Amino acid sequence: MTNASDRRILLASLIGTSVEFYDFYIYATAAALVFGPAFFPAKDPAVQLLASYASFGLAFFARPLGAALFGHFGDRLGRKSTLVASLMLMGGSTVAIAFLPTYDQIGWIAPALLCTLRFGQGLGLGGEWGGASLLAVENAPPGREYRWGMFPPLGAPIGFIAANGLFLLLGAVLTDTQFHAWGWRLPFLASAALVMLGLWVRLKLTETPAFRNAAAHDTLAKVPIADLFRHHLRATIAGTAGVIACFALFYLTTAFALSYGTTTLGHGRQAMLGLEIAAIIFLAIGVITSSILADRTGASSMLRWGFLGCVLSGLLIGPMLGAASLWVVFAWLALSLFAMGFTYGPLGGWLPSLFHPNVRYTGVSITFNLGGIVGGALAPIAAQSLAVHGGLPLVGAYLVAAGMLSLGGVLLLGGQSPYTNRQA
Repeated sequence: MTNASDRRILLASLIGTSVEFYDFYIYATAAALVFGPAFFPAKDPAVQLLASYASFGLAFFARPLGAALFGHFGDRLGRKSTLVASLMLMGGSTVAIAFLPTYDQIGWIAPALLCTLRFGQGLGLGGEWGGASLLAVENAPPGREYRWGMFPPLGAPIGFIAANGLFLLLGAVLTDTQFHAWGWRLPFLASAALVMLGLWVRLKLTETPAFRNAAAHDTLAKVPIADLFRHHLRATIAGTAGVIACFALFYLTTAFALSYGTTTLGHGRQAMLGLEIAAIIFLAIGVITSSILADRTGASSMLRWGFLGCVLSGLLIGPMLGAASLWVVFAWLALSLFAMGFTYGPLGGWLPSLFHPNVRYTGVSITFNLGGIVGGALAPIAAQSLAVHGGLPLVGAYLVAAGMLSLGGVLLLGGQSPYTNRQA
């Protein structure tokens, strides 16, 4: 960063994804702790939890639709206006959840409204991460693309710490009765302040050089998603596969581990939230380390190390997450999130390098969110079911498979990135 304009660009890319992960993770935490009994009545607590996780997964299926919608306008009209619109939809849906009545108050309409807002949240999120990445890397100086591209990924630990920190604080000052009655609503309400901050920063931005050059040379795609699948199919498949391990690691070490630790293993909610907040620091360390090294050695080598770390995490989940000692549980969380940093940090620069600027917003958004369905939407649901029927070793097999799929995505391209991030 050398001037105020650069700082504003990086701050805008960081704030947007911080809000994204804050919004997404307060829902994941509430789904693990509150939404089952509040919105999905069932005699069996396991069935309640599965229904709650299903509503959590709904947003992942909305995200590709949002990716196609916002990607189209991001490639046709520009990055700035599209990022503003996606943030407003995402934030508005999140804040509205704070005001929802429960099932006991209005019956089946309550879960229907929750799922509708969750779908709107996912629709907005579908255009957020890809646009934030382009904002950073398309403005980056040559040779610093991955260091600039790490700012959107750093939104994950920041949003996570803000979300879990607030839940931890509420758990300390409220009784369980107060928390389940109304306290869980406060994190959703607090999202309004973060969204306003994000809008204030983004409205001051200008378009990226890559988009301006593409518009000046009249190379903008008329139907970006059609051009994407016609001319960039291999890159789309590779990018989608390359994202799977990142999502699987994140949601199994956070949403699933929190639920499993507090229910099956009997650890206290406050203790597990504290462990996860401490462990998420290792995600930030992994993101920063891998992104700096990626500018020197290339993204592919860093991603491969991360995917192998995902496999190792899967092999160790049984003896470590299932341990009675919270220190052993923490060690597994820290190791897994550090590995996730290597799968996640370079993505901010790697995915944009797979696509020409005229379809780049669409390409990055589609691959990131399609990969999120396999790695993120299905992960907590599959893990909960696998844990019930076969224990943690089967959950570990899911992580191993995710790591191998992502490794295959990088190998599909032979380690090559066909475009530079500023190319038009």
